[in-house]
Amino acid sequence: MEASRRGTDGVLRSHGGAAVAFTVLLAIMLAHETEHVAQVDQKDVALASCPNECRGLLGHYFDVEWVHFAYNASILVALLALAAALRLWQPQWKRAAPLGWAALTSGIVIQTYHFVEHTEKLDQWLHNGHMSPTPGFAGQLVPPPDGRNFSLIELHFALNTAVLVAVVAGYFGLGFHRRAWAERTPPRLAVAATVSLAALIATGVGWSAAPPTIRLSPGVHAGPIVLDYPQRLAGSPGTVVRGGIVITSDDVVVRDLTVVGAEVGIDVRAADDIVLERVRVRGAHLDGISVRSGSVVIRDCRVESSGTYAQGIDVSFTHGRRPSLVERCSVHGGQEGILIDGGDADVRHNRVTGTALRGVSVNEMAMAHVAKNAIHDVRGSGLYCGDYSVCEFDDNTIAGVRPAPTGTAVQRGVAIVSEYHAAIELGRNSIAGARRALATFSGGTIERR
Repeated sequence: MEASRRGTDGVLRSHGGAAVAFTVLLAIMLAHETEHVAQVDQKDVALASCPNECRGLLGHYFDVEWVHFAYNASILVALLALAAALRLWQPQWKRAAPLGWAALTSGIVIQTYHFVEHTEKLDQWLHNGHMSPTPGFAGQLVPPPDGRNFSLIELHFALNTAVLVAVVAGYFGLGFHRRAWAERTPPRLAVAATVSLAALIATGVGWSAAPPTIRLSPGVHAGPIVLDYPQRLAGSPGTVVRGGIVITSDDVVVRDLTVVGAEVGIDVRAADDIVLERVRVRGAHLDGISVRSGSVVIRDCRVESSGTYAQGIDVSFTHGRRPSLVERCSVHGGQEGILIDGGDADVRHNRVTGTALRGVSVNEMAMAHVAKNAIHDVRGSGLYCGDYSVCEFDDNTIAGVRPAPTGTAVQRGVAIVSEYHAAIELGRNSIAGARRALATFSGGTIERR
């Protein structure tokens, strides 16, 4: 141990500046790790709604993709510059401290791959119109963030932690901490303090930029509540909003409350990055949840409609926006349960019952993946694809489809309908209790896989 220490001290004797620079680099890497820790905490401890609330610290002030790309690019450049300045490939380093040399070299290799991942993620972000998803390469193998599952957030936390641990092991294993301490000259201390202070200030700014959370107490709150700036509206057990919620700003989360009455229960107007989670809507005269020209994630909701022309969930005119997601919702009553009209969406793991015209409808040149839904005891048709739409229907359960009072051929108790030049790609679906399983009208097509 003593011989190894003397060996590294001898090699480092002429590298005091590099030792101080390495110390500053570690401070930057710790700030980067703080971002990843914050993201994991937001997702797995606070159970925040991702991706809106899982942005770390600086991600609430700057775009999260640019934050991590800048961190990873600067760290890789600094590590490579350090390796070049020290001539880390020379044999004396390995002889002086083989474990420290191996750790630092491994850190550089892992960071190179980490940078490649973020380069691909940034490229995806740019090509997606500055929107998610941006899984990179390895992220395509993990599911979206949901609850405490292992997702892209944990994957990049693991990558970044591996780099940090390896580089820290190399820093101490090669004795840079002793050499940095020996170089306690005022200019170098000033540089280290300035960089550390800048990292702290940037983190504080990022934290302060996080959208505010407004918590509603149990009881009845008068609506309509208008959300016209980024924020989180969170209820508690027994929270009721009477008169509806209107969302006109991007980056809004509404969760854990009940909306009663109004023409539209929750009305999203030309807004992106909206999350509606664990909301209940009842008594709306038209739409329970209406989305116009926006992008939304609707998860774990319950919508009860009673009006003659009511839709449960209506996502319309959203082409050019990020595809919307409707999952794990229970929709009962109304004319149509879930309607995707003129937009792109993923509809999965929902339960639709008691509708008067259609269970799930994809219409007006929409594109939708409808999978693993249960459509029971509805009138008219179970799954409908119409007007030049492109639909993928897979692994749905459709049972108890009765004719609608209108009496048209499309609505005579058909489980799956393709109408007016719409195209359905049909996977394996379970159909029972319908007058007809499949039907095409006016140039609609159904192609089995």
